[in-house]
This record gives sequence, C-alpha cells and structure tokens, in this order.
Amino acid sequence: MPETSTRRLGDALHRHGQAFPDDPCTSGFLQFLASADEVFERSHPPGHFTGSAWLVSADGERVLLTHHRKLGRWLQLGGHADGDRDLARVALREAEEESGLGDLVVEPEIFDLDRHLIPARGEVPAHWHFDVRYVVRATGSEAFAVSEESLDLAWRSIRTVAQDPQVDASLRRMAQRWLAR
Repeated sequence: MPETSTRRLGDALHRHGQAFPDDPCTSGFLQFLASADEVFERSHPPGHFTGSAWLVSADGERVLLTHHRKLGRWLQLGGHADGDRDLARVALREAEEESGLGDLVVEPEIFDLDRHLIPARGEVPAHWHFDVRYVVRATGSEAFAVSEESLDLAWRSIRTVAQDPQVDASLRRMAQRWLAR
C-alpha cells in the first residue's frame, strides 16, 4: 500500500513539473520523497510532507485563509500528513477540520508546491515542511467555524490577495496561479 501511494504522489509531482516547468520545487520534492520512508511523519528530523488547501468559494472569487495561531500569519489551511501518503486527502481533512465547513470537494491534481522552514518551538527543532497544495472547493454553506489552530478565519478576494505586496509570497503566487486558470 505505501509503495503504491508513494508512486502515485511521485507521478503527481512529475505531472505538476510538466504543467509548471518553471516551478523550482518539483525536483527537490521528488528527491525528498525518495529519501526515506518516514517523510510523511512529523517525527522525521529534517522535515516532512504536509497537505494544504487553497479553499475557494463556490464562485471561485474568494479564498478562505487562517490567521495561524502558532505562526501568527495569514495562510492557507493545511497540516501534517501524520503518516497519510494521500496528500489530497490530508488537504481535504485539514480544510474540514480547520474551517468547520462540509460539502468540500478536492481537485485531484497538485495546485502548488512550497518548501518552507518551520522555526524551532519548545522541544521541536527547526525543520522543513514540504507542502503539497490542492484546490478545495466549497460547494455548500460558506459559514465557517474558527478552530483551536486559528486566531481567525476570513474569506478574502483572490484578486486582492494576488495584488497585495504585504501578503505572504506563496499566497500571492497561488492567487496569481488561480487567476491564470
């Protein structure tokens, strides 16, 4: 089972690299995937895979962002794989848990990749998140509930996110990619 799931992620990363040949992350993500069986576990010292959701409204005009409690920044929803090698499923699960929304649908192809350093916190040393991001669509109610992981949630105009230099660079990149679809 893990070999098949790992192979599926590898195939998806190759397709992403073909669709976005200028994405500098693809080859590094493939190398990291092949580096150890533990890359889906948060206990893996150098870092681990995470799954995130570019959670868009039904009309495709807004994205739901979280004011992340630990990092103190506005980001997309997402989290640790904790052994789950199906990162689209991780992104969907995290979107549901962090937003309280139901009726969410995840697109199967990778939307974006981002590798970022997580600073040391308490007994947890600094480590890398290899974040695989998927489009998740809200198809029902957009009335969210703020979870313990967030200070706040907010629907933001994707056009505004794409143009705001104060917004996290990876959020701007995803907004621009979304608008270019």
